Amino acid sequence: MTPFLVLATIAVYFIVLFAISWLAGRHADNQGFFIGNRKSSWYVVAFAMIGSSISGVTFISVPGWVAVNNFSYLQMVLGFVAGTLLIAYALIPLFYKLKVVSIYEYLENRFGISTYKTGAWFFFISKMLGASVRLFLVCVVLQLLVFDPIHLPFILNVFFTVALVWLYTFNGGVKVLIWTDTLKTCCLIVSVVLCITFIASDLQLDFMGMVRAVTDNDYSKVFFFDDVNDKRFFWKQFLAGVFTVIAMTGLDQDMMQRNLSCKNPADSQKNMVTSVIFQFIVIAMFLMLGVLLYIYVQAKNIALPAKSDELFPMIATQGYFPTIVGILFIVGLISSAYSAAGSALTALTTSFTVDILGTLKKHTDEEAARSRKKVHIGMAFVMGLVIVVVNALNNTSVIDAVYILASYTYGPILGLFAFGIFTKKAVKDKYIPLVAILSPLFCLMVDLNSEQWFNGYSFSYELLIINALFTFVGLCLFIKKGKVQP
Repeated sequence: MTPFLVLATIAVYFIVLFAISWLAGRHADNQGFFIGNRKSSWYVVAFAMIGSSISGVTFISVPGWVAVNNFSYLQMVLGFVAGTLLIAYALIPLFYKLKVVSIYEYLENRFGISTYKTGAWFFFISKMLGASVRLFLVCVVLQLLVFDPIHLPFILNVFFTVALVWLYTFNGGVKVLIWTDTLKTCCLIVSVVLCITFIASDLQLDFMGMVRAVTDNDYSKVFFFDDVNDKRFFWKQFLAGVFTVIAMTGLDQDMMQRNLSCKNPADSQKNMVTSVIFQFIVIAMFLMLGVLLYIYVQAKNIALPAKSDELFPMIATQGYFPTIVGILFIVGLISSAYSAAGSALTALTTSFTVDILGTLKKHTDEEAARSRKKVHIGMAFVMGLVIVVVNALNNTSVIDAVYILASYTYGPILGLFAFGIFTKKAVKDKYIPLVAILSPLFCLMVDLNSEQWFNGYSFSYELLIINALFTFVGLCLFIKKGKVQP
């Protein structure tokens, strides 16, 4: 694809995106920006949530990942399903009962101001790193397809990308995100279905032939029960999926702001159950696409790229298929990546404004709106800066990097909420920041020495659980004797 065609595709997509953003955010106030005034229909949110759960990382990394991990990712996605049910029926009623704008307000009610600020800061670090890694991926593809051919530097690419995200989320907040995620879901489903169709057609496979080609391929193995030291071992993946989705959805302002925009807890629960079922189906389709891509390169004697993340972009955009496949790839990529980044930027703005600055409690609505807009610009700048740093340090599959980061940064959040929900004990609030900082450090020490200490056992994403456990135990050390939650 030529740089001009890529830019034209992006331009058309953003014309549609800005139109939706303007219509949805015309009269958005602070409550509209933060929680959508709690007027969203559950079925609209459910459809939008399919797309919000699929980032550019999934779009790029999952197809290329099958060569190393086969279909083992579905074990983790099964954990996502189980974890989502726990969120829907344990956390959703709690958050609606407390009428929170930011879910981290729960920590203030339960423990105190130090714990509240600790949870907010860990979310800020977690989401900023995760969102930046995801947006970094689209910057890499745009650099390959647009900026390198016209000899423009990566930093200009980052400025262009982050500026677009900032522009379309500036006014509408959550109200805009729900409708732009609906557009994203449509683009993703159409894109992956048509890409699979084109590849199968070029390989001269009908529907049943395509299914047999995928299921007969060694890459399509789903379950791994044989070796507990294998990172693909079922219980590692499944339990990591359960706790990852609890931490990265249930305890994540970015994802929960959509669910909390529904009219009542029952609608929010219907939304979550529906969306996670369809999320499973869509991810399975991405894995099928990955197998077909490897079958295709083998059949056509095409040299594999150096990184698995580059496989799908290379096949889609380098002239192996009709131009429409490249256009579909670009539409799917930008819809997934920009929407996820916009969502993260909104959540970061909400959390920093509400939790860290305490703006809603200290200022009038007009002052809060001005503060929120300044924070929004600041979050965009920091995101761009982190992307530049990630570009300098990147040396692994991006989806792998996202979950590794989550294991360290979401662990303390998961531990804080678990202690708060499953015990009634009061703790010495001022010591909680120390616990939250030490837990990931202990976790890192265990991870680096696990093979030596545990007879060859190597941790995978279940490290998140160990991190949360360290936090839980640390809280137990600072329990106030004789005091319980009122």
